[in-house]
Amino acid sequence: MNITLNIHPMEQWFPETRELPLLVAGPCSAETEEQVLQTAQQVQHDHRAMVYRAGLWKPRTRPGTFEGVGAKGLPWLQKVKQNTKLKIATEVAKAEHVHQAIEAGVDILWIGARTTVNPFSVQEIADALSGYDVPVFVKNPINPDLQLWIGALERINQAGITKLGAIHRGFSPMSESQYRNDPKWKLPIELKRLLPALPIICDPSHIGGKRNLIEPVAQKAFDLQMEGLMIETHINPDKALSDAKQQVTPQKLSAILDNIVWRRAESANDEFVASLQELRAQIDKVDDELIKLLGKRMALVDEIGESKKENNVTILQVGRYENILNDRASKGEEENLHPDFVKSIYEIIHQNSIARQERIMNE
Repeated sequence: MNITLNIHPMEQWFPETRELPLLVAGPCSAETEEQVLQTAQQVQHDHRAMVYRAGLWKPRTRPGTFEGVGAKGLPWLQKVKQNTKLKIATEVAKAEHVHQAIEAGVDILWIGARTTVNPFSVQEIADALSGYDVPVFVKNPINPDLQLWIGALERINQAGITKLGAIHRGFSPMSESQYRNDPKWKLPIELKRLLPALPIICDPSHIGGKRNLIEPVAQKAFDLQMEGLMIETHINPDKALSDAKQQVTPQKLSAILDNIVWRRAESANDEFVASLQELRAQIDKVDDELIKLLGKRMALVDEIGESKKENNVTILQVGRYENILNDRASKGEEENLHPDFVKSIYEIIHQNSIARQERIMNE
């Protein structure tokens, strides 16, 4: 996949992130001027907080619920900017929001998950952003669609926005989950692989959906080399008009940050670096052996396919497949490998084996 984004490293447009990860904190929704200002004053007491967030326009699932105060809240955010050292940020969902927010001096905009899912809406925002020099973060779409996420980033970048980042806020779960939104970590990892220069921050509030999950999710985000956090913070979370269960007080925010270990991508410890390189060299040798063994296995699969074709035997034998999964999982446990890990590997091997034998059958 060929993807090219013209973006500047976050530390260039946010110098503070050279020393600390980006921390965005503030209420899910701006509710009253008093609530906005009091929360901001308490958030800024933690020196790690850099940006104050508050939603003004809230896309809700059903009508009749609190949909935000709208542009009425912009002067409240302006007062936060005037009375604290925090930059201010809010979500935009259409062109009108973009113009109103920028004219009010909002420092950072973000595009929400419900908007990212719609290319028409993203393009409308991109057109409105043309000519502005403002940082924009794009949340992942509500569905686990990496192409849709990348497409939204490309649209905003093509509008001339070079101060660009992504927010991982999780995906709507397809089954029962402990999370409000399934993190599906492999998607932001793949995004980072494809776009290594793109800063990605995590929104553990939306992933967890509950206060007790914010800290472990945030820690995992840092362990996976994400550059910051967006944590919903409210002076009285239980009384919040939206997403009350996932918001924390400014004091709890500081406690969470105290417990989190921020791990950097590199180390200045020469002994560690040398040891790591040696271990990785050993892994490379093992991987070379694995590739050769997989090649031998697939050659045997091809022989079996030819034999099945000659004898009019079906490609799939369910009993054989079941025996392989159980036998390999059991043997894996003897090597300290989790059964689910081993089964997932053999599921992929089996799918590839079926595909190879199908080609043989159709030749």
